[in-house]
This record gives sequence, C-alpha cells and structure tokens, in this order.
Amino acid sequence: MLVSGLYAGIGGFELGLERSGHQTLLMSEKDSRALAVIRHRFPNVLVDTDVTQLKALPEGTEVVTAGFPCQNLSMAGDKSGLRGDKSQVIYSLFRLLKARRVPWVVIENVYFMLHLGGGAAMRRILEQLEALDYRWAYRVVDSRAFGLAQRRRRVFIVASQSDDPRDVLLSDDAPNRSWPGADLIHPIAFYWTEGRSGHGITADAVPPLKAGSGLGIPSPPAVLLPDGRVATPTIETVEQLQGFPARWTSALRDRKSKRHRWRLVGNAVSVPVAEWIGRRLEEPGQYDSNEDEPLTNDDRWPTAAWCMDGARMSANVSEHPVHRRRGRLSAFATKRWPDLSSRALSGFVRRAREGRLRYPAGFLEALEANL
Repeated sequence: MLVSGLYAGIGGFELGLERSGHQTLLMSEKDSRALAVIRHRFPNVLVDTDVTQLKALPEGTEVVTAGFPCQNLSMAGDKSGLRGDKSQVIYSLFRLLKARRVPWVVIENVYFMLHLGGGAAMRRILEQLEALDYRWAYRVVDSRAFGLAQRRRRVFIVASQSDDPRDVLLSDDAPNRSWPGADLIHPIAFYWTEGRSGHGITADAVPPLKAGSGLGIPSPPAVLLPDGRVATPTIETVEQLQGFPARWTSALRDRKSKRHRWRLVGNAVSVPVAEWIGRRLEEPGQYDSNEDEPLTNDDRWPTAAWCMDGARMSANVSEHPVHRRRGRLSAFATKRWPDLSSRALSGFVRRAREGRLRYPAGFLEALEANL
C-alpha cells in the first residue's frame, strides 16, 4: 500500500511499514532535527514541514499514519490533553481525511491517554473517526512482545471505512507472557531522575524510553549491572531498543546532537510494532469476537476495544500480540556504556531512602556501594 506519514518523527512507522512491503509517499514533520534524519534515511520520499499547512494528502494514499505529539497527554507532560499546543495538531489529520478519504488510518500515542481526564482525548479521537464513517479498533501494545528489551506500552488505533480493523489489530494474541523478576544477577534498569513517586524499575530491560526532562535534558535510564557498576546505555543502544539500526540518527552532528538524538529516539514509534501492523494490513487475520462485551459511554476505556457499525465493544485480548524471543538487556555489550555520575546516583539513592517505594532486595545497597 501507499503510505503518508504525518508527525513522522524519525520514521519509526514508515521504516516498519516499508519492512513489511509498503511504500512511503509523504512524510510530514516540523522538527528540524527530525527532518534531517528522515531526509537522510528516506531520500526518495516527499517531505512536508508543517502538517497544519498541508492542503491535501497525496493522491493514491492508502494508509495514513499518525504518531502525533504526546507532550500534552503523557504522565510527564502538562496533561492539557488535546487542548495543548503540541497534541492538538491531531485535528489536522481529521481535516485531511475529510478532504480525501483514505482506506486505512493508523494512530499511536501514550497509554495514559486512556485515563487522562477520564479518557477525554481518546473519546474525542474515536468520535472524530466515527463522524468520518470509520470503523475502528484500538489496543494497548507492549513493545517487549516484539523482542525489544524495553517495557513500552502504547495505544495503537487502526481504522477503516470498508474493511474490518479488528482483523489487523486484534486477531493476533499471545497471552500469559511472563517477564523476569528483578534480581542482582541480571541488569536492573531504572530512572535515576525519579525515586520518590516512581522509579521505573525493569528487569533485564529498560523502562519506557522518553524524550527527556521538561527542560529538554536527556534522561536515559540507568542500569545496575551484575558486576555492581551503574551505567547508562549509549545512544546507539537506545536506537536498537526501539528497533532501529544503530546510528539511525547519526545525521545529527552538531554540538547538541547527543541531546536531540535522545529526544527523537524517545519520541519514536517502535519499529517492529509498525512492521507487524504493516504485515496484517497486507494479510489480515480473522478476529473472534465471541467473548467481547458491550462498551458503554460510562465505562472506562479498557486496554482494547472496537467499533463496527456504531456498536462499541470491549475486546478480550492481551497487550502482547505475538510471542517473540524475549529481548534481554544482558545481551548487549555494556563495557563501553558510561558510568552514571556520582551526583545523579547519590540524588536517586537519597530520594529512594526518603520515599516509601519498594525496591528489589539488595538493590539500594548495591547502588550505595558505587558511592
């Protein structure tokens, strides 16, 4: 199929869809550094620099992707929802779809969108799709299911005017996946910028990669390694944890490039998830809805749901569509990873000792041994 990618970032959607056999016509992105990456990696694709000024989608577009900005929808953001100056650009998607109906629409954003303001943003997006006569299905998907050593839960919405989106997004399921508990024998990743109200501790994988702090300062996760050292992954490792080839963002070479490479990778769509969706667009499965239940306006948004011909239903599927070999942080070469600074480490330990959160046995003592 022919794809137009809106809010393209560094091309996670587009790379995944191209790997599954589709072709990208257009990539629209406003960030100048993200533009440098996609012009480097997608030299033959038409590039647009402002979706709010885009008059029409290219003729022949069969799939529109929209991994729109999450800054106003995430737990770490200002929580202003679709009224926020970043996330409100999603309305450009609906304007373009109204002008030229496209067979398939694929949208991605943060899991917290289901809960923020009682799920108001999610409700608004789905109502807009319904007003344009789209059937839809959505699902929370964890990137770990695809062999990435990253715990990353994101909402994916697939919509179609004539086909069944459930057969694309819901027909695959690998429930009852188990993940290892945290111990000192394997790497333990955590966010050193937290400590009191959260820590993101993840065993042999990293917590959800993010763009950075509110000041734009990179905040990569720290990792307690089995040898007792506390390190931070390199940018090349983090690119791979999102499913990109290492050095995917190497087109950025200015003195601030490291900071911005972290931000762009943290904002990206996990490539293997996009590839899986692309393969199901090409060859849909067959979804069995016999165990699904009606979804009313008073219900909270479940982790998966669908709407066909006006009937909204909660879907009985897990967050793990496929069963790939588990990605392991311990499989990476960690000797060249830089140490976390003593200042950053001591700050985390102090906040952790002051707070009331639980930590794995021996974890804080192992961190303090580095001080």
